[in-house]
Amino acid sequence: MQRTISPSMLSADFGHLERDTQMIDRSRAEWVHIDVMDGVFVPNISFGFPVMKPIRKSTSKFLDVHLMIVEPEKYVARFVEAGAEMVTFHLEATDCPQKCIDLIRAAGARVGISIKPRTPVESLREWLPKIDLVLIMSVEPGFGGQSYIEGSTEKIAALRRMIDEQNLDVIIEVDGGISARNAGEVFGAGAEVLVAGSAVFKAEDPEAEIIKMLEA
Repeated sequence: MQRTISPSMLSADFGHLERDTQMIDRSRAEWVHIDVMDGVFVPNISFGFPVMKPIRKSTSKFLDVHLMIVEPEKYVARFVEAGAEMVTFHLEATDCPQKCIDLIRAAGARVGISIKPRTPVESLREWLPKIDLVLIMSVEPGFGGQSYIEGSTEKIAALRRMIDEQNLDVIIEVDGGISARNAGEVFGAGAEVLVAGSAVFKAEDPEAEIIKMLEA
């Protein structure tokens, strides 16, 4: 399986956003992760379209946008317009998953669905044939710097079995508490993309830390 690191800009230095984005551009990370929080679906507020635009200008890497917002169907197309190449919404945040999927596809991006730690992977079964990616949250969404929740690895492995049983080409991405210490375990369970925020941006050498995760 391919291994990809998607550094989370939530942990970047917003006073030096261009510098930190260009660091990712130089690194072996292939994706850039954008966490969008509304203070309603999660107890925090991050950023939206105005911040995405300079990030998009500063990198040629794949822009991976994770919406932690209620009623994502109202905004998904606008995030594609702002430069998102993958738009991931939360299954728990909408009554209209199919509408979100259709709007993202129509706007020209790839589609992801995310679930919180307490949401079972079985809830994804009917949606798997319609999407490109599942984002498993291995912490409660809303804050950076949390520890990986025990039991997440088994959840990832169960999702990998479900995808393989249906012979689907769906990427598993994992977000929360990821570092070089557990990256090998998470990749080994069937994940292909790991989101890392604090582990990258707080490292003495962020580019070396990305390599450590890829080679774990």
